[in-house]
Amino acid sequence: MDFEQVVRARRMTRRFRPDLPVPAGTLEELVALAQRAPSAGFTQGWDVVALVDAADRAAFWDAVADPDRPPDAWLRGVSAAPALLVMVADPTAYLDRYAEPDKGWADRSPDRWPIPYWDTDTAMAAMIILLGATDRGLASLFFGVPGPAHDPVRHALSIPADRRLVGVIALGTEEAAVRSPSLARGRRALDSVLHLGRFSGASR
Repeated sequence: MDFEQVVRARRMTRRFRPDLPVPAGTLEELVALAQRAPSAGFTQGWDVVALVDAADRAAFWDAVADPDRPPDAWLRGVSAAPALLVMVADPTAYLDRYAEPDKGWADRSPDRWPIPYWDTDTAMAAMIILLGATDRGLASLFFGVPGPAHDPVRHALSIPADRRLVGVIALGTEEAAVRSPSLARGRRALDSVLHLGRFSGASR
C-alpha cells in the first residue's frame, strides 16, 4: 500500500493470536527499516531487544507483573503476541557523540538536552517499525513499561542499567478487533492543531 494508506491503516492492536509467529526475517527487515529513522548527530543511540522465544517473553511479562493486579483483558490479549520488541535508548551515546570536536559539548552535560533526543530518536524508530508492520499486514501495539518495572525488566533481559526503556512493540496477527474506548474522544480538528505564525486559541 502507499504511504498515506499505511498511515491511515495503522492502529493499536490489543488482542493477538499466539499461534502465528512473526518470521525472523520480517523482524530483521523492520529493525533495518527503523535504522533509517532520524538520529541527532547520527548517533543511532538505540537498540532493540527482540523477544520471540516463549521463555524470553515470559521473563518480560513476569518482570512487569503487578502482584496486586490480577491479569485483565488487556494483559491476556497483549501477552499472547508472538513477538515483543523492547526499544532501548542509550543516553551516554549521545553525550559522547556531542562531546566530539564537530559538536563541542565537551562537558557532556545532560542539561544541554531539555528534550532528551535519546528517547525521541528511539520513539521515531519505533514509529517506523509500527508503520512497517502495517505495510506487511501485521498487527502491532506500542506500550510503555510501568515505572517500578524498569529495573526488573533490565535485570531479566540483561539490559545495562544506564539504558532507558522507551517502550515495547508487540507484533503478530490480530485475533479480534477491539476498539479502544479512548477513540470515542474523536480526533482534534485540524484548525485546533495547526497554528500558523504563532500559537492561537485554546488547545484543550
